[in-house]
This record gives sequence, C-alpha cells and structure tokens, in this order.
Amino acid sequence: MDMRLTGKTAVVTGASRGIGLAIVAALAAEGMRVVAGARTASPELKETGATAVPVDLSTPDGPALLVAEALAELGEIDLLVNNVGGGDGGEGQLGGFLGFDDEGWRQAFDLNFLSAVRTTRAALPSLLRSRGSIVNISSNGARLPHAGPVAYTTAKAALTALGKALAEEFGPQGVRVNTVSPGPVRTAMWEDPAGYGAELARSMGMEHEQVLAQLPAWTGMTIGRFVEPAEVAAMVVHLASPHAAGITGTDHLVDGGSVKTV
Repeated sequence: MDMRLTGKTAVVTGASRGIGLAIVAALAAEGMRVVAGARTASPELKETGATAVPVDLSTPDGPALLVAEALAELGEIDLLVNNVGGGDGGEGQLGGFLGFDDEGWRQAFDLNFLSAVRTTRAALPSLLRSRGSIVNISSNGARLPHAGPVAYTTAKAALTALGKALAEEFGPQGVRVNTVSPGPVRTAMWEDPAGYGAELARSMGMEHEQVLAQLPAWTGMTIGRFVEPAEVAAMVVHLASPHAAGITGTDHLVDGGSVKTV
C-alpha cells in the first residue's frame, strides 16, 4: 500500500537504536525526509539516510535545539515522533518505590516525559502550519504500572495522558496526536548484558537467556515471543499516513496481547 508519505518531513527522537532506529528506517523507506535526534549517531542510523542531530534530549535546551535544526534542514515539520525514553539501565531499577530517590524520579521524568513536552512545544507551531501529526511512544507499562520500574511506568502513564490532552486541544486546528504503547520489544533494554533484562535475571538467580526465553509467557504475550522493533515502526507509519486521517487521541497497544483488559 502506498502510505502517501513521500516528500513529507519527520522528526524522530531517541533514534540511534531499537524502536527509534526502526521508526527512522521505516519512515525513510516510505520516502519521508527525517531528522533524527540522539545522543550519538550510530552507524546504523547513518545508513538510513536521515539527518542525524547529536543532542541530549533529557536537558531543558536539547529538544528546542533539535527542532531548530530540523526546521533549518526540512522546512516545516509534518510528523513528530516522541520516542526517546529510558528504563533500560539495569542497576537501580529493581528496588521498588523506595529504591528511587528524587534524582531517580527526576531522571525518569526528564527523559520519558519532559523530553516529549519540550520537543512538542518547540515543534507545534510548525505542525500547526502543516496540519501535521504527533506520535508518542509510550509503553504498556502505563497500563500495567506494577510491571516495571515505578518511576519509568509512571512517567509513561503521564506521556499517554499528555497525548490525549494534546489531541483534544489541537485536533480542531488540524493536528492529530496518537500514542503507541509497546510491550516487551527485542531491544537492548532486554538483550544487553548491562540492561534491565540482565539485571532482572540476576535478581531472580537465573541465566539471562533463560529469562528472555520465558518472559513472553510470564507477561501473557499470546504471540509467544518478543515484539520486533519493525512491528512498532509499522504502526507509527500507519498513524502518520493520510490513511489514518480519522484517528486521533488513541493509544495503540503493540504488546503481543499482554494487556487483557478492554
């Protein structure tokens, strides 16, 4: 299907690996011109042909710098994908509520929530002119807050709520806003030896590979496997396209069936 995105412009945050990298690659494959923000430009990101902008999006000034670079490179912005997030570091993520001090909460919200607030605020004037769209990458942990680090899942719940509020406020002005909420995705968060999955395995006294093999069943994923980054990216492409012109204010689970509620 022609997604009718050729020649359109996009800004993607957290784009150097995992879900963000897959989103950049999918949008570029559809003919979009993409500016990709990340702390470092990975070789894989460079291969997509996107314009990589090195930026720390957890800082107060980073998002505005990224958007300014995008406007200079692309002109008006048609799509903003707020993907940047964190929770994939293993150390200090399994101590429960009492394991997070003020600094832990600040870091979680700066990266997972305020980065999207700041990037959206900077990009909205252009998105209003182009009657563009926003896709926020949240997590099914926003609906299952006990299932991950509490600071991370709470920040993602705030991001999901933000998407709903933005859709209501700016929909009448032509800007669509939707959310995509993945479950366990085959990324470094789970597979890296220093990541959250490895730390979870150590806390359980299990081998890392054993935890990865059993996690889909433990989390109720009816597909019996991890979600692939490209599958999340495909949902983003659909929501960005004119084929989804009637879709706004929604939260789309891409979690292999983990969330059982209606």
